[in-house]
Amino acid sequence: MTDALQQVPLTGGPVEYRGALEVVTTQAGVLPRRLPEWTIAQYPEASVERQATAGSGVRLAFRTAATAVELDVLTTVPMPAVDEPDPDEAGNFELTVDGAPAGVRKAPVGNVIELDDARRQTGFVPGTPTTVRYDGLPAVPKDVEIWLPQWVKTEIVALRADAPVQAPAPTGRRVWLHHGSSISQCQEAESPLGVWPVIAARAAGVDPVNLGLSGNCFLDPFVARSIRDAAADVISLKLGINFTSRAVYRLRTLGPTVHGFLDTVREGHPDTPLLVVSPIACPAVERTPGPTLWRDGVFTATGDPADVAAGALTLEVVRGELRRIVGERAKQDPNIAYLDGLELLGLDEAQEFLGEGLHPNPAGYRLIGERFATLAFGPGGALAVRA
Repeated sequence: MTDALQQVPLTGGPVEYRGALEVVTTQAGVLPRRLPEWTIAQYPEASVERQATAGSGVRLAFRTAATAVELDVLTTVPMPAVDEPDPDEAGNFELTVDGAPAGVRKAPVGNVIELDDARRQTGFVPGTPTTVRYDGLPAVPKDVEIWLPQWVKTEIVALRADAPVQAPAPTGRRVWLHHGSSISQCQEAESPLGVWPVIAARAAGVDPVNLGLSGNCFLDPFVARSIRDAAADVISLKLGINFTSRAVYRLRTLGPTVHGFLDTVREGHPDTPLLVVSPIACPAVERTPGPTLWRDGVFTATGDPADVAAGALTLEVVRGELRRIVGERAKQDPNIAYLDGLELLGLDEAQEFLGEGLHPNPAGYRLIGERFATLAFGPGGALAVRA
């Protein structure tokens, strides 16, 4: 099936990797990374690397009149774990043609990272590359993007097409860099275009760079420096659920740490519109501190509500503190703003849209994306185009 297809250079040629902060060469091929490789030495645990190499918001872009395109990929899937998607597949690859959805293809599992109940790696089972094929495409010049699965590592082994491939046309759109937790990485979304920052970006007409890091939004300095050094026209930071549920900070330490993170980002983006977003609804930790655990598949807080008076964090406390911090900084920084996450998904909507009390279902992600596009990028929004 590939005799008529020609190889396309993965680097140094027409292919553009959008949504990645860095692209590195591996033994298998090319790996788009959502955090730079230098950050690896500072990771506190292996899960950061698993998320930094997952493909949420990452896509290959090129221009071609090809009617058939093939992508050889090697996926790396963490399993088993009760909250991972079906381990018999490695997610969806989604094609857009001139911006319009044009097909989803599933990839089988390649490499497997074996995890224990605490999500520590216990083994590694090597796999083999597989081919993702799109055919029946219109035989006219078109801009093509292939969006990678949002929850697994994907190494690009080869790209082929049955017509010449050129560099994509410049989009002319602003670059929106977003950082958050699993609720921004969106592994539960049905496809790469179902990731809520992607939904919001497409609605708002911006190019997304999604630094949603599942289980790893802790105000880490290496993330702040990565954002500082990245190109971005507008930035949003959705903070709170991870460090609240893991009981990482107390009220005394949260404020200075948030300020330090924002200070670092501002070193590289002194005047860039910056939106701080507090957590969406999560009933378990609204008024009860972490740490949290899963009981019979339900997200549960184990802290003592009486400890809030002594500085323990709940989502109610975190929202108030983030609002206060942004308000103080806004006195000297006219380009910073705050958005209450409950405006994206509220407590009265939790039962319908939070499948297990924490992560939105696909309909919930769509709702968040649509609301964010209106609240942040719409008229009067903090990230709206300025006259």
